[in-house]
Amino acid sequence: MIEEKTSSYDAGQIKVLDGLEAVRKRPSMYIGNTAVEGLHHLIWEVVDNSIDEALAGYCQRIRVTILEDNSVRVEDDGRGIPVDIHPTEKVPALELVMTTLHAGGKFDHSSYKVSGGLHGVGVSVVNALSEEAVAEVRRDGKIYRQSYRYGQKVSELEVVGTSEKTGTTILFKSDPHIFTETRVYDYETVKSRLRELAFLNKDVRLYLKDERSGEEDKFHASGGVISYVQWLNRNRTPVFSDPIFLTGEKDMVEVEISFQYFDGYSERLFSFVNNINTREGGTHVAGFRAALTKCINRYASDDIVPKNLKEKMGGDDVREGLTCVISVRVPNPQFEGQTKTKLGNSEVKWIVESICNDKLTIFLEQNPNIAKRILSKVVDAARAREAAKKARDLSRKKGSTSLLMAGKLAECQEKDPKKREIFIVEGDSAGGSAKQGRDRAIQAILPLRGKIMNVEKARFDKILNSEEIKQLIAALGCGIGKDDFDPERLRYHKIIIMTDADVDGAHIRTLLLTFFYRQMLPLIQGGHVYIGQPPLFRIGKGKSEQYFLDEDQLNNYLFTQASQKMSVIVSNQDKSIFTDDQLVETLRKLSVFERIVAFLERMNITEALLVYMLEKGIRKADQFTEKEFVEGISDNLSADKTMIVGAIRACRWRADCYELDVALKDKAQVTTTIGPQIPLINEYRSALHLFESISALLDKTFSIREKGREDGGTEKQARNWKEMLEIVRNESFKGSHLQRYKGLGEMNPNQLWETTMNPSNRRLLQVQIQDAEEADEMFTTLMGDKVEPRREFIQNHALEVTELDI
Repeated sequence: MIEEKTSSYDAGQIKVLDGLEAVRKRPSMYIGNTAVEGLHHLIWEVVDNSIDEALAGYCQRIRVTILEDNSVRVEDDGRGIPVDIHPTEKVPALELVMTTLHAGGKFDHSSYKVSGGLHGVGVSVVNALSEEAVAEVRRDGKIYRQSYRYGQKVSELEVVGTSEKTGTTILFKSDPHIFTETRVYDYETVKSRLRELAFLNKDVRLYLKDERSGEEDKFHASGGVISYVQWLNRNRTPVFSDPIFLTGEKDMVEVEISFQYFDGYSERLFSFVNNINTREGGTHVAGFRAALTKCINRYASDDIVPKNLKEKMGGDDVREGLTCVISVRVPNPQFEGQTKTKLGNSEVKWIVESICNDKLTIFLEQNPNIAKRILSKVVDAARAREAAKKARDLSRKKGSTSLLMAGKLAECQEKDPKKREIFIVEGDSAGGSAKQGRDRAIQAILPLRGKIMNVEKARFDKILNSEEIKQLIAALGCGIGKDDFDPERLRYHKIIIMTDADVDGAHIRTLLLTFFYRQMLPLIQGGHVYIGQPPLFRIGKGKSEQYFLDEDQLNNYLFTQASQKMSVIVSNQDKSIFTDDQLVETLRKLSVFERIVAFLERMNITEALLVYMLEKGIRKADQFTEKEFVEGISDNLSADKTMIVGAIRACRWRADCYELDVALKDKAQVTTTIGPQIPLINEYRSALHLFESISALLDKTFSIREKGREDGGTEKQARNWKEMLEIVRNESFKGSHLQRYKGLGEMNPNQLWETTMNPSNRRLLQVQIQDAEEADEMFTTLMGDKVEPRREFIQNHALEVTELDI
């Protein structure tokens, strides 16, 4: 950061930030950012300390609990942080670790052989960025505790009890002054990281519980990285049944590698150093890749291999269709960059390469059937690469690019790629509107005829034979394939996918995203790929018109219009009057609740049943562990003459819980199970948050009155809140025409420009990869060969579809 110039520069201007003040001053230097990723990084740091205890052989169980107030508790059964007085600092070691940067037991190898620390981030940073924290240590038969605020101790270390167990518990609550964007932890994000740690540390059991919902999981992978590869390939068809496992140790560097080929064409490699995910690879990955290529080529030259399997194979060939997990433990890891995404230790390359060479050579010789299956797949890849090279060379012949572009691409005038953008649109109709409506100076248009090839199911040479993909590659100008792809040659720095808001449009968008993710990943990583957001609705009134991206925007507009024309009076007893901003907010909340009710009714949870559960305070799955609680639900519902209530039984999917079935008497064949799954439904949890503010309105009648006519003007009556919402919407619509767009071709060029293409008005979604493994899994599930995972995904998410255009 460049500081403002001053007239003098002397010792008085050198500022020393005491203790953890530096962390609070520049938190992003230590945890990456203060958004969602940085918030979750606090958990990773504390958990990593417990994992380091496990690596040292002293910890078997780690429990992570997200509390109702979004504070987090991490408990382990390790040795416990030392509490005796430090010989030089003269304070308890626990206090030193919690309040001082670069204080810990990882700087020599007497306490910890390996660890993922030493980059200035640790539990002291978590403490500094928490409004309150408590450390509790079980050690030497006693329980010690110390409390902190903003990284500073607020109590002395004290003995609060006795215990025969050992371990450390850290409780922290993030600082709202630091994490201003969000302080809400995402259960799935934490779950994904703990599952990963369980695979990498096969002797550790990890337990996760969310007290906000009662959701919980436990992770233990006795197979270690072998189990990890099996899990990664669970939705794929492997070439051979059991993953190959290679392990060894040299110069205190421990290596574990497991890999398995599947019948796809992409490489999926996940690498870790001391449990840290090295997303950019490093020397350990280079060592493995070199050994794999060498071993397979050496085996292919053996006399026992048939002639039809003899081929010179490159690194890309041997890694096609490979799923691999590499885990190394290095005493002194040197990472390139603060984010620790790439290992730099040069000695690790030859260690990994040497171990893989030795172990893999023996494996291939001892398992000729598996070796030949691998070889067959790799030879196919090599031959396909040659075919792809010929196809690419053919496309490079003089005039081929201009021939491809003729009649398709509408080029722009600007020469600087940073200012240029290309819209990939579906069909000639939308393409025609886009070409007429665009800014010709900076915007190019590439219409696609029909759907492009699903690259998830196609080999590289087949991809290059697709006419639509040829057009796309030629237009972007950055080439394709490892040898030819160069993002520096990209002709447009904004690639905007603009498709219709229907099933076909969604499919084309998914196919294009699959293509970019599998074949041009650096374009997504570089932030060049966007999704256009055409409006779903248009309201016309006279000569004026308004466009809305989604139903929420439309409702907000209608409710704002309503607040200017009418008041809503709550009938029955209280006669409350809602008007202006209060009316808009009330209508908005009720419309969200209306959508939740519609969703849950598709799951057979009626509005009456939903309101009953919300009133009875069903908030957490844990409540269903108490039989008395479930009996109370049963008694209450049985008293309702419209309900049929089944017997209480043990829960089918969660131990120690109870559930019961409920049905309406006039729909006895349709039952709803009330059990611990209810509080885990996202929409139910949203209803919980809304309920307090709208509960008083759910059993009322309403009068809707023109504003300024309280003396007896036109008044409409509504029997319930749903009817009131409908009347308000209809009154707001009066004199207007509502149009719902299904395709871009329904818009004229001016409308398309104003709503979707004009840089000053449009809204673009930038395609980002928060979790590469999850993204990879999603593309495989939706676009891969296996039908079962895709069917399961559709069944699980079908109820989330509110409108379906076919």
